[in-house]
Amino acid sequence: MSEGPVSSSPNGPPDLPDGIMEELSSRLSRDDAPFLRHLPKQLSLQWADASDNRLGYTRFEFDHHELFRRRRLRGSPGPITIALHPRLRDDEKLYLHTLVHELLHAAGLVDHGNRHSELVNEIAPAPKLSESPVLRSMREEVLAELPEQSWICGECGHTWQRRRVSLPQRCPKCARPFSSR
Repeated sequence: MSEGPVSSSPNGPPDLPDGIMEELSSRLSRDDAPFLRHLPKQLSLQWADASDNRLGYTRFEFDHHELFRRRRLRGSPGPITIALHPRLRDDEKLYLHTLVHELLHAAGLVDHGNRHSELVNEIAPAPKLSESPVLRSMREEVLAELPEQSWICGECGHTWQRRRVSLPQRCPKCARPFSSR
């Protein structure tokens, strides 16, 4: 599968990278993904609203009862829309990871189970923080909203600037288990 441009034109809808549907077809059974064969006719991609806090989502026109019935009968799911956040335009790896995640939902893997996670990680693994400008900017947004802007070691009193969301395990100066004051 080749990673192509996120969109063929700056104002157009997101693009499906070449070979992505074939990649999904080769890894999924009809039991796993009963809607996969219908995606070429039923799927549309669009950019989500920039104020949305999700990187992507999948929307089916039918309610979950009708989708369950169609899934069981292997019928068409009806129109499906995948919306991706516009900030993904500048992050090809995260774009592909999010798109594959949503395509699996559209194909019929609606739960966030082990199979779903394994497939996403095999086809389009999530980028490392250092590889993703979007993930780094999201981390900065979260850090800016947190009340603690620095850490203080309860043992030695060393203070350092907060650069991570989670609580540190050890003080960088005295190496003792971290306990905040």
